[in-house]
Amino acid sequence: MTIKIGDRLPEVPLTIATSEGPRPTTTSEYFGGKRVALFAVPGAYTPTCSAKHLPSYVEKAEELKGKGVDEIACTSVNDAFVMSAWNRDQGSEDITMLADGNGQLADALGLTMDGAKFGMGTRSQRYSMIVNDGVVEQLNVEAPGEYQASSAETLLTQL
Repeated sequence: MTIKIGDRLPEVPLTIATSEGPRPTTTSEYFGGKRVALFAVPGAYTPTCSAKHLPSYVEKAEELKGKGVDEIACTSVNDAFVMSAWNRDQGSEDITMLADGNGQLADALGLTMDGAKFGMGTRSQRYSMIVNDGVVEQLNVEAPGEYQASSAETLLTQL
């Protein structure tokens, strides 16, 4: 079952990719008590994710925070080391990288995709959401192969 607006995020482990190394967390710990703009990508360093998706949030970070977002987070079914390197190479300090290395968040949200034909296995679908104290306020899931609904620009229009 796919998560929907009004649902609470399921409790799963995540890893925050920091410059000091991986730091374990959970959805309730990370999302509790704050309003987070969360976006998910199928994979760090993949073409659309690197050329459009992450850059849209880097570019619009100040505007998102100006509209009441406390934090901006990116999640992907990648390990924390890859997520940290990707953020260092193309991101910014305004983006928190949440590694979903085992795909537990993507699976619990009902937002997985089969990337086997690309040699990627099970990955997260491309989406964005506003999460307020663990509850989904907005949700934008992309159609396969698309990029628009989950952009920072779209999320800004919903705040």
